[in-house]
Amino acid sequence: MMKSKKTVKKTTALSPSSAMAFSFGEPVPVLDRADILNYFESVLMYQKYYNPPIDLSGLARALTASPYHQSAISVKANILLSTCKCTALLSAIQLEKFIKDYLIFGNAYLHQVKNAFGDVLRLEAPLAKYMRVGAQTGQYFQLMNGYANEYEFPTNSVFHFTNADINQEIYGMPDYLAALQSAFLNESATLFRRKYYLNGAHAGSIIYMTDPMNSGDNVEHIKQQLKEAKGRGNFKNLFLYSPNGKADGIKVIPLSDISAKDDFLNIKNASRDDILAAHRVPPQLMGIIPNNTGGFGDVEKAGKVFFINEIKPLQNKLKAINDWLGREVISFERYALLEE
Repeated sequence: MMKSKKTVKKTTALSPSSAMAFSFGEPVPVLDRADILNYFESVLMYQKYYNPPIDLSGLARALTASPYHQSAISVKANILLSTCKCTALLSAIQLEKFIKDYLIFGNAYLHQVKNAFGDVLRLEAPLAKYMRVGAQTGQYFQLMNGYANEYEFPTNSVFHFTNADINQEIYGMPDYLAALQSAFLNESATLFRRKYYLNGAHAGSIIYMTDPMNSGDNVEHIKQQLKEAKGRGNFKNLFLYSPNGKADGIKVIPLSDISAKDDFLNIKNASRDDILAAHRVPPQLMGIIPNNTGGFGDVEKAGKVFFINEIKPLQNKLKAINDWLGREVISFERYALLEE
């Protein structure tokens, strides 16, 4: 089971002349550890079913770790669904659940719902996150009540659609695993920026004052004005009062420059490229704005190549549903961009 580290809020004590401090608190990352990538064999549980070799709950949470990761999966699903023609047995809603499960988990399932005479009424897509392959051939379980109980489907009533894995043949594996670390890095860079701007006490500059004041109330008045000059969550200033100090009575000393310390844009762009490479989705199909003046090229040509190389093979693979049921429940029409 995956565990996430708790973010500990730390407060740094300053000298008596400056009572202000800063800290990093929430938000926390979707996944704070690399446990999701710990790859083991599929273990037989309770002599009933096999556990997946990777944490499916972690894959589900990783979907929102990066906008590029989630968008790439949505693009594939939307283009594929735009060409699918369903029948009364397989509704568009169930097909969408089936395809998204496959793209996210590398596994998708269809269950035959039959009437009292044994005729198939419809096909339903149980959530792949909770599905488990049984120890016996044609046996499948669905975990319920926080994994405490399981429901066993009738034997040979479930179709298991997998993305082939080279290490085992019980479960499928998604193609994007190699880019998960880049997705987490992208998330970490974003969260660092959020924490940096959301915390309300990090320093923007030091106001250094050496001229003595006639009254301590004047010093406190200046400190209060500086404090109220910025809104909550923005950069704050540190006031340092040093009576009878050196020349140049008041100085403004810049203290914090995030742009000089953080390679935010380069991290975001590099991790984005890794994610897109793993999903093999052209950036112009995801609404990404190019950094160069030349752009990404013709979006229509990119869409055609992407469909032929990525979506067409998946269409052919989905025809296995028809072979399993012995009738045509799913067919495909021509992609709009390929029409003459």
